Amino acid sequence: MTATSTPTLTKRPRQIQLAPSLMTMDLDQFKEQISFLNERANLYHIDIMDGHFVPNITLSPWFIEQTRKISDLPMSAHLMVTDAPFWVQQLIDIKCEMICMPAEVSNGVAFRLIDQIHDAGLKAGMVLNPETPVDTILPYIDLLDKVTIMTIDPGFAGQRFLSVCLDKIVHLRKLRDEHGYGYQIEMDGSTNLAHWKLISDADPDIYVIGRSGLFGLTDRIEDSWDQMVHEYEQSTGYRFDNGRYISKD
Repeated sequence: MTATSTPTLTKRPRQIQLAPSLMTMDLDQFKEQISFLNERANLYHIDIMDGHFVPNITLSPWFIEQTRKISDLPMSAHLMVTDAPFWVQQLIDIKCEMICMPAEVSNGVAFRLIDQIHDAGLKAGMVLNPETPVDTILPYIDLLDKVTIMTIDPGFAGQRFLSVCLDKIVHLRKLRDEHGYGYQIEMDGSTNLAHWKLISDADPDIYVIGRSGLFGLTDRIEDSWDQMVHEYEQSTGYRFDNGRYISKD
């Protein structure tokens, strides 16, 4: 299947996880938005950028600690950094539940970092930017708890959606089915009305939702969530139900 094909919708119940990207939330309404999302999201996506791997500098381990004061949801850190070992240790120190490293700078220390994360009782993931093939992580793919596929160029919200990257999701699902790997498949980038159908057809396990798909839809998080659900249902033919998408009759 290519990223632009539209196969017949699979009529099987399926459960996915929703991971709001807190980099894109309205920090003026931080407590209100987190309190609302705590009852609906499955986990939180925390972008950590160092200003070198990508130009921006964003969230940090400190932000995770502050969010934990008002949320018990798991935190998934998406590292966009050049010095992965430095940041991995900081996230281990605060017991961040999922630590996802950029494959582009992790090869050479990947086995050590994955073992270090697992030894701390946490989960390890790798992130593949648009130009990075799945083959890059094959030597240690069996050790991963999550693989994140970027469908935009990293570092900024609002980048152009790269539909060709959805083929990696299909590839990863096939590898997992064939070999019994245990990783979850996450997609990150421009998850919104314009792309819900394409993304749903590729069938990732975790959807990272940001400004264009959630936080920027209306001025109120309650209304934005309802609009997101409506847009997904209308685009895909799946019904949203308490954190799950279930096929319609």
